[in-house]
Amino acid sequence: MNLHTLAIPTFTQMLRALSAQLDKGAELARAKGFEPSVLPQSRLAPDMFPLAAQVKFTCFQASDAVARLTGQAPRVMPGDETTVEGLKAVIAETIADLEATPEAAFAGAEDRMIELKMANGLIFDMNGLQFLRDWSLAQFYFHLVTAYDILRHNGVPLGKPDYVPHALPYLRPGTAPGA
Repeated sequence: MNLHTLAIPTFTQMLRALSAQLDKGAELARAKGFEPSVLPQSRLAPDMFPLAAQVKFTCFQASDAVARLTGQAPRVMPGDETTVEGLKAVIAETIADLEATPEAAFAGAEDRMIELKMANGLIFDMNGLQFLRDWSLAQFYFHLVTAYDILRHNGVPLGKPDYVPHALPYLRPGTAPGA
């Protein structure tokens, strides 16, 4: 398996789920009579980033991973979008960029050396496989799940099917435990 096969479908299917979760959040806001613009500023704890930042970090982790794995310059964080519509636009743009990346661009990505400079001066040195497996996917899912949790915390009726809708085609009826 090459890294394109792992990265692109993983990132895009989860970003599509996140976009649908934001739709459910906006629907709830309208049904409850409050402005959907409240949701992007919501957070789980005072010292955590709000939903808007979690969505942007999720998109950044996906696009930055693909850029670095394909030998492009590291990406910059998306702008200062603070509305559900703006965040959905960032997600859509990220998905389009990811899907436009040809499989051939990932040639040699597993062994490509990645230097990840942190704001505090620390530097991670990893090959492409290590970078995707040990850094990018972990960071991507951290921010993705935090966005989901913020929406749930605000009463958005989300469940496992909203988180992994791409897995539902694999579902088949079975025998219930204890039956």
